[in-house]
Amino acid sequence: MTCLAVGGLVLALSSPAFSLHWVHSVEKLEWQEDWVIENQSLRLRTARVKGSGAGMEPAEGARLQGGWWVWHPEMVVPAITLAASGTTQGGWHLCSGPECREIGAKAAMPLVITPCLP
Repeated sequence: MTCLAVGGLVLALSSPAFSLHWVHSVEKLEWQEDWVIENQSLRLRTARVKGSGAGMEPAEGARLQGGWWVWHPEMVVPAITLAASGTTQGGWHLCSGPECREIGAKAAMPLVITPCLP
């Protein structure tokens, strides 16, 4: 079973790939990231932002595709930490296949996302 530990929850995934989607709290622009679980780590494969602004600058080498700035950071981390301020339009949407779940919509301690241990 492929799964992620998200705060106190365990989420079963349809595959090792998942995405995070959210709206930036200041610029109100959409941001999306595609991740994959590999060797008990999380690999960021693609990032997309629908515009640019404060804290939303596309990375060097980003290309404009269909209105999105797209780049491939290839970053590997043991965990993802998301601040949950409760001051945004909503939380993050964690999607795996066709299923999505909103996380971090209310003010709380930061959410930590890690691969489940085998």
